[in-house]
Amino acid sequence: MLKDKRIIVVMPAYNAAKTLEITHREVLEQGIVDHVILVDDRSDDDTAAIARGLPDTTVHIHARNKGYGGNQKTCYRIALEEGADIIIMVHPDYQYTPKLIPAMAALIASGLYPCVLGSRILGGYAREGGMPHWKYVSNRFLTFCENLLLGAKLSEYHTGYRAFSRELLQKLPLDRNSDDFVFDNQMLAQILWFGHPIAEVSCPTKYFPEASSINFTRSLRYGFGCLATAVEFRLARMGLMKPAHFP
Repeated sequence: MLKDKRIIVVMPAYNAAKTLEITHREVLEQGIVDHVILVDDRSDDDTAAIARGLPDTTVHIHARNKGYGGNQKTCYRIALEEGADIIIMVHPDYQYTPKLIPAMAALIASGLYPCVLGSRILGGYAREGGMPHWKYVSNRFLTFCENLLLGAKLSEYHTGYRAFSRELLQKLPLDRNSDDFVFDNQMLAQILWFGHPIAEVSCPTKYFPEASSINFTRSLRYGFGCLATAVEFRLARMGLMKPAHFP
């Protein structure tokens, strides 16, 4: 609890057996997390079996692979059902440090922001942390275009480390979004569409073999999806099209 707010960490998991335990342990070590929800998207390894042995954790296993976005939809639905006031998504691959949980939760519990992102770009240490050069360049290019089209000033839109207030999640039409990786981007665009501010905190970057990553082909598809979302947002704002993701 923090300021009488129930804090739940959600973990969208897929083949995270090698890093799940250390990530989960550090999440609980922060001392403010009331519960963890892990949704396993039909992993091929022992992720689900390991998760069942972890304390203070609800484990949900998809009957079929629903994709990264589909996994998040389940995570947020269960978190709201279990009474979360603050929901923080932490990837179980240990790429993002759980040590930022108190800072991110505090910004929401204080009422200052309904959404907080852990930015790998803010602070300028992404490359030192191991982010591949092509990912860094793609991130900066997409972020520039998205800021221009969405009218925001974020340092990046592509982090998977995110915290939300209950009230914000209840407002977002998440079912309109993709079940693939572009879900993350569509979600942020929806938050901006409704006029909510987004905070960022600097997050150290860690890239290593066990950390999850998408290949170049899927990254390319994701990039075009991000640009399409931003263009849709701008055209909808101008009244030139009926938006699919922004009611």
